[in-house]
Amino acid sequence: MKPTMKSYILEQEQMTTNILSQYPSNVDEIARQALGRKHWILLATGSSINAAQSARYYVEKMTGAILDVREPFHFTNYDRLSDHIDYIVGVSQSGQSTSTIGALERIKQESGLPIAAFSSDVQSAMSEVADIMVDVGCGKERVGYVTKGFTATVLTLMLTGLRIGQLSGKVTEDEVQRQLNQFNLACRSINRIITKTESFYELFKDELLVASKFTAIGYGPSVGTVNEFETKFIETVRVPTRGIELEAFMHGPYLEVNKEHRIFFIETESKVRDRMIRLKQYESKYTPYTYGIQLEASSDARTIGLDLDINEWMAPLILVIPFQVLAYHVAEDRGNNLSQRIYTDFGVAMSSKTAPGDYV
Repeated sequence: MKPTMKSYILEQEQMTTNILSQYPSNVDEIARQALGRKHWILLATGSSINAAQSARYYVEKMTGAILDVREPFHFTNYDRLSDHIDYIVGVSQSGQSTSTIGALERIKQESGLPIAAFSSDVQSAMSEVADIMVDVGCGKERVGYVTKGFTATVLTLMLTGLRIGQLSGKVTEDEVQRQLNQFNLACRSINRIITKTESFYELFKDELLVASKFTAIGYGPSVGTVNEFETKFIETVRVPTRGIELEAFMHGPYLEVNKEHRIFFIETESKVRDRMIRLKQYESKYTPYTYGIQLEASSDARTIGLDLDINEWMAPLILVIPFQVLAYHVAEDRGNNLSQRIYTDFGVAMSSKTAPGDYV
């Protein structure tokens, strides 16, 4: 049977538990190479850069390193390579992104810095420029609107950070086990979250299907999540969509809100959470179409409460699941046949991939 976006979404619980079961062997090589490196550049685009942003703060917390996430095309053509950089990571699910490969090639020519790459295909073109290839563990995803590849990339990046922290002694063995328990809890909640989201969708289906614009607002680690929300909804629902950081929303974009606006607010336990709550209360006066996603359980029908006890640094691994489910259902019910490829010559015309393919 031909896979679909929905079938890949449903594979994620088993896939993530498989990835987790391989720790630490699946990330040990890169962790040992990166050990002691203090300032990284992560190069990625599309859903891969959203995954890198989603994992960034967790990796920083576990390792003490600084991670600078950049778009590779702009880096190759405009950015300087700082003398402070001591580690390079490329992220491309397909391993075929020409912009990411081009950026890595430039770095290889200009420096002797070690280069690692995360991909679902360790034999891809990216392997020719990387010193180490890390298999993110999702296999090749044959649907252009990547879901399980995004989740696999986030998890594998996070586990890399955990292993580095473990090897360096920054993270105690007791804390490593506690983190692994939280990952296990999160991974084994995915099917339950899918079911919960589908119930939410049935409640608000009518108002979601006629929406002319969607926005999601997040802060801290969840900024990568709202960026992926934007990517996924634009790809599938194909109406104007924006994912934006909390404070950035308050400096201009709030002025566009009207009674037809559909806005998702992502909440995690954080020192800035109260600011998000106040914003949601304010915007609810101007549009009745506000929704929430939070880690705790919720009695509010308009909020998807995940009922999951994990920290905000790990949360992006799971917060993306409701958006994947909603993107699929809203798109299909609006009549967008996601099994039918469109603009099939785009990658060739724009030389964005080294080989034909649909994912990043």
